[in-house]
Amino acid sequence: MSTPDPRQIAVRLLHWAGRAQRSFPWRTRRDPYVVWIAETMLQQTQIQTVIPYLERWLRRFPDVEALAQASLDDVLKMWEGLGYYARARHLHRAAREILQRYRGKIPDDKEALLSLPGIGPYTAGAILSLAFGKDEAVLDGNVRRVLTRVFGIEEDPRRAAVERRLWQLAQSVILPGHAREINEALMDLGREICTPRSPRCHRCPLADICVAHATGREDALPVKGTTRRVPHYTVTAGVVWNEEGKILLARRPLEGLLGGLWEFPGGKVEPGESLEACLRRELKEELDIDVVVERPVAVVDHAYSHFKITLHAFHCRHVGGTPRPLGVADFRWVDVSEIRSYPLSRADIKILEVMESEQNEGR
Repeated sequence: MSTPDPRQIAVRLLHWAGRAQRSFPWRTRRDPYVVWIAETMLQQTQIQTVIPYLERWLRRFPDVEALAQASLDDVLKMWEGLGYYARARHLHRAAREILQRYRGKIPDDKEALLSLPGIGPYTAGAILSLAFGKDEAVLDGNVRRVLTRVFGIEEDPRRAAVERRLWQLAQSVILPGHAREINEALMDLGREICTPRSPRCHRCPLADICVAHATGREDALPVKGTTRRVPHYTVTAGVVWNEEGKILLARRPLEGLLGGLWEFPGGKVEPGESLEACLRRELKEELDIDVVVERPVAVVDHAYSHFKITLHAFHCRHVGGTPRPLGVADFRWVDVSEIRSYPLSRADIKILEVMESEQNEGR
């Protein structure tokens, strides 16, 4: 089968988009800020999940200036539950840079966008094409899958050389003046028709020129690399009470997993270590306090992108030492009723929910 003609692909996508255009908040408002926030949220997250988060976010932070002037805690709290929290931290830092360097206006220059925290080639291409109407391609997971199948690419798309080729193919299907419609059509096609499993080829406008469809390799492409075993860790967390009935919250370091979020402090169990011994050690290492580990609160299983944990939470009594932030960014003694106001991870929210349930049952 001959290599598909990029111009023919573009024409078909434009025709299909004219009949099947999807309506989303970031498409009805071609505001660069809205596009930027939406496309950042959509990384690693489904549209159905993103829409209510985006609506809440825009009510709280309607523009770059509002985001830049907010505290990191406010930003992380609005992001709570979306995961991949570095995205929120980068948005916050980038907003402050845009306010300082560009007077609050998102630049329409590719190099300027790429210089901002958290903005890579995909997000820059999305802002430039979808908001500013510039002839820039995008390459997200949906577009990558469509192009890999249509052009019959038999190599792992995660390889750098294959990634570069896919960017070239994505740019080759952009007709001058139509990048917005073509990019959105490619993303819609990958999300709704050219799906990872059981693609709906009978509904695809590119089916008769698609190499994967012609060779019966729709389910084999894109080529999948070797799947690594997902490690599992046993972790502890302490709901540490002081004599005044307040609970100790610790803030995670700003960089790294769940950076900037608040948590019930604890850490990973070492080989041969009991849960209680682990918790006492971690609290001493991270906060320089001594505790008595009392009854369990909850056991939480949770999966992150590259590993899984089983988190064992215990009520603990503070018996010695003035807290110091040795392995954490900050700490606070708070009332139980105040904990909800802090940005927490999903695992810590589950612990809090068990505590709230216990409180309600005890009333």
